[in-house]
Amino acid sequence: MAQLWGGRFTKETDKLAYAFNASISFDRRLLPQDIAGSCAHVKMLAKQGILTEQERDAILQGLESILVDVQAGKLQITEQYEDVHSFVEANLIARIGDAGKKLHTGRSRNDQVALDMKLYVRDEIANIDEELKELLQTLLEQMKANRDTFMPGFTHLQKAQPTTLAHHFGAYFEMFRRDRGRLADVKKRLNLCPLGSGALAGTTYPLDRAYTAELLGFDGPTRNSMDSVSDRDYVLELLSALSMVMMHLSRFSEEVILWNSNEYQFVEIDDGYSTGSSIMPQKKNPDIAELVRGKTGRVYGALTAMLTTMKGIPLAYDKDMQEDKEGTFDAIDTVKGCVRLFSGMLRTMRFHKPRMEESAKHGFTNATDAADYLVNHGVPFRDAHGIVGQLVLYGIQHHKALDDFTLEEFQAVSAVFAQDIYDAISLETCVEKRNTTGAPGSAAMDAEIAEAEAYL
Repeated sequence: MAQLWGGRFTKETDKLAYAFNASISFDRRLLPQDIAGSCAHVKMLAKQGILTEQERDAILQGLESILVDVQAGKLQITEQYEDVHSFVEANLIARIGDAGKKLHTGRSRNDQVALDMKLYVRDEIANIDEELKELLQTLLEQMKANRDTFMPGFTHLQKAQPTTLAHHFGAYFEMFRRDRGRLADVKKRLNLCPLGSGALAGTTYPLDRAYTAELLGFDGPTRNSMDSVSDRDYVLELLSALSMVMMHLSRFSEEVILWNSNEYQFVEIDDGYSTGSSIMPQKKNPDIAELVRGKTGRVYGALTAMLTTMKGIPLAYDKDMQEDKEGTFDAIDTVKGCVRLFSGMLRTMRFHKPRMEESAKHGFTNATDAADYLVNHGVPFRDAHGIVGQLVLYGIQHHKALDDFTLEEFQAVSAVFAQDIYDAISLETCVEKRNTTGAPGSAAMDAEIAEAEAYL
């Protein structure tokens, strides 16, 4: 059992307790960050005269060789070590001798753990952001290709007003754009360096914490050493932001699942993102969308678990905080995989445009435009609303869309209607005349798409 402590103890830890306490099985993924933090710490110690240049160079060479050998598969991170920190230090001492024992000078495992997790979260924010940017690019391509793909817009899952697929996808573009902004906010707030805070109360060594922070790309050192080792707000913020990414993906998945159903028939998902049934040969299931929807709860669970863990912890560091890793690692992996798969599924979808347009023509999605027609001819809106309500009721009773009414049927309810009603309630007119900012009309959509291209 390789440990960084033990002088005060008279016997070894119980094997079950040791295994329960150890984190090597999951924190091994922090090796690159642990090496980077140790290298910066050693350079700072040498700058301050706490280590000699020779000791600095030997330690740096040893640390870099450990990382290279692990990445090449020549060195294995095994369960004999308590955590990734003890693995690094033990192997460093084995490689360079007593100089390796000076690596931990002026440092506690508490500020080391806090640093590694911050570096890891910061790195993964950049990776997730790239995945989201790729998804936004896919959305933008679909928006550009579907400016004139008419479809019904819904409220309460009821057909409401006609819109376009470009407009519909534009809504998700805005959601994922906000997700990128939230991740950027998390990165901005976490970007202070905890190294040099010690266990909780700093150290007597003359550390240059600002220099260490600069070496590691932080904006500066953290301001309170107790907060530094016990802060996991950035983990909670990340999990909250990731939960919102998954919520947006889940909403989108739900629509894809509906659109793929026999009742809608709006879309056909590519075979590469579908599966069949073991018993029903006709089935083609939207499994990727369903799994994304299902895995949303997994990320929510990580957020809830971490909030619960942190809610009762007194200052400063407590071992409960080791629970910040597994759920966060899983949430990060889940989100990256889901975003990447969803982007691929979206890019290869085939849309049944005639079916979508036909659906938009039925369900009285142009009822509001019929009311607007009356208003433009001097009828008060509340009266126009009632008149068109009567027309809709007549259409339901006689299984007719507004487009299919005769002029006599229109005029039987209101004499204001004239021949130009048909142009006013046509699908093209209903969409095209809506050109306020953010609307589905072609002028408004062209502006939206141009802005989205500039943003990306």
